[in-house]
Amino acid sequence: MLVLICLAGKIQAQNVSALTEDGAWCWFSDPRAIYTNDKNGQVVTGWVTKSGDIVAASLDLKSGKTVQKTLYTKLEIDDHDNPAFLQLPDKTILTQYTWHGGSKDAMGVIQNTTLKPLDITTFSDSIVFKPQTAALLAKFKRETYTYANPFVLSSENNKVYSFGRWVGFKPNFITSTDNGKTWSDPVVVITSKALDTNNRPYVKYYSDGKSKIHLIFTDGHPNAEPLNSVYYCYYEKGAFWRADGTKIANIDQLPFHPSDATVVYKATPETGKAWIFDIVIDQKGRPVVAYTRYPTNENHQYYYTVFDGKKWNDHHLIDSGKWFPQTPEGKKEREENYSGGLTIDPLEPSIVYFSHEVNNVFEISKGETKDLGKTWKITPVTRDSKLDNVRPVIPRYKKKGDKNILLWMQNHKYVHYTDYDTRIVWKELTSR
Repeated sequence: MLVLICLAGKIQAQNVSALTEDGAWCWFSDPRAIYTNDKNGQVVTGWVTKSGDIVAASLDLKSGKTVQKTLYTKLEIDDHDNPAFLQLPDKTILTQYTWHGGSKDAMGVIQNTTLKPLDITTFSDSIVFKPQTAALLAKFKRETYTYANPFVLSSENNKVYSFGRWVGFKPNFITSTDNGKTWSDPVVVITSKALDTNNRPYVKYYSDGKSKIHLIFTDGHPNAEPLNSVYYCYYEKGAFWRADGTKIANIDQLPFHPSDATVVYKATPETGKAWIFDIVIDQKGRPVVAYTRYPTNENHQYYYTVFDGKKWNDHHLIDSGKWFPQTPEGKKEREENYSGGLTIDPLEPSIVYFSHEVNNVFEISKGETKDLGKTWKITPVTRDSKLDNVRPVIPRYKKKGDKNILLWMQNHKYVHYTDYDTRIVWKELTSR
């Protein structure tokens, strides 16, 4: 009992700081937080306020000082609209975000770039553009813009790639050779075999910043796909490739179908449909994936899988509880597959941080594995919380020597992605 009391006291004393008292984010517009090359160690991130403003923030890891900059006022009240960030080769910072789908009067990708290196207070005015062509719209029928995921590849003369769910309600990408000043026409990457403009594959991306962009994705939304499975591929040198290095398609042969890629997890009625949360690449170049299975909508199960060159080592991490939205009494939950969420440490992919139910509150825990996920050591990051702690993220592009921090969302209220009162917090983590 004494040990437990001491442990609880230690957790309570751990330093959790608020980046903002008013901020929310989704997990499909990423990286939503990045480390920059600032000599003091700086993290840049952003969020959507409960009034629909888009805000960027920088956190000086040496002093703990934060600076905020409103990028767009009253875009819309929707957590899908959070900004994603990329440090460009000249050390200016690019951010992109979108409306959630958009309407006839307001849709497209929105972009800001800092006028000075690493200084978010110098973000430019917003530029709105629509990645589409008449030919692509004629073929894929539907115009909609949700999410943005920007990356740069140094091996392609610092070409910038940006991915999102755009034309056709499908994953698209565009490229820029001038740091985002101008963009190519979009390319649809993945589609259903028979074009279904209500079907939307969900994608998580990870780039090494050099030559590869890795993708994990699903057939569609777990609400709509009773056997939603998980797939993997990567982009390199003008083509998309399976995990075993065989080619799926050149860019001019796109799109491909989910079944053309590498199957990570094939859903069955017994094991449940799936959704995805994170992908990184380990020191051996192997993809490491964190995803959720739903044998039922009330039973969310976290899984961790590593491709060893021949097969996926796919292992159960923990049952995380059910959805975290606070369902109004007497109402059916609209987002039954909103799990608390997982994030993988990019520098130490054997470490994950995840949100799960503990005593009816969503808490954050750390999981460590030494055997590709077969066994886990689990330690608490938060406990005895008054608010739910969800959607944790380790900022991308962490370098050796950077302070190890975790960011996440705390919910005063989260009824729906358009009805929330949440804050973004961070904490410095102890080393292994």
